[in-house]
Amino acid sequence: MLDADGNYLHDRVRVDTPHPCTPEMIVDELVALVKPLPDYDRISVGFPGMIRGGRILSAANMAHAQLSDPEPDPELVKAWHNFDLAGALDAALHKPVRVANDADMQGAAVIKGDGLELVITLGTGFGTAIFINGHIAPHLEIAHSQFRKGETYDEQLGDVTRQKIGKQRWSNRVLKALAALDTLMFYDHVFIGGGNSERVTIDLGPKAKIVDNSAGILGGIRLWDHNIV
Repeated sequence: MLDADGNYLHDRVRVDTPHPCTPEMIVDELVALVKPLPDYDRISVGFPGMIRGGRILSAANMAHAQLSDPEPDPELVKAWHNFDLAGALDAALHKPVRVANDADMQGAAVIKGDGLELVITLGTGFGTAIFINGHIAPHLEIAHSQFRKGETYDEQLGDVTRQKIGKQRWSNRVLKALAALDTLMFYDHVFIGGGNSERVTIDLGPKAKIVDNSAGILGGIRLWDHNIV
């Protein structure tokens, strides 16, 4: 819970995401999570997937019965596709809701608003967001495009791989990913956040900046700023 300036109004609360997880389960978990909190005015949600109009178009990590499973569960893929998460939370909590990709939400809090800026989140998977002169660009699921050795960015840089190959090799892959995306986009700045950003062991170059993972929370305020959408 934050005020308009980003100050905490209550201790942060959290719960582990269940696996397997259906859309109905995640709504129930969130409703239970916020029930003890004081009153609030609106809700911002950062979700790891493709979002359009508050609906989930893809939820790659959520669609695996277990995070270590190599392939998504067809039934979970079907359940998450086109699920109206904003509408479901609005109906359950009776507050206005905005849902965005989690990298978009984190980026909203850290960008400079100058030129083409790339935001990367390193966590369970590999999240990205693109901003042009301070505005969120259409989201691209770069994580699931091919990166190297026949594998995607998600497969090469996700948390399962980091634990398998170690921080040093994984950090070198992060640097290679930044170079590949710079060749594609010619970005002016790149911000690296997410829970694994603190595990990067090497210098990522003059365009790169590691940002605190709390930006994912503070970006929720900016989702309601019409200058950024």
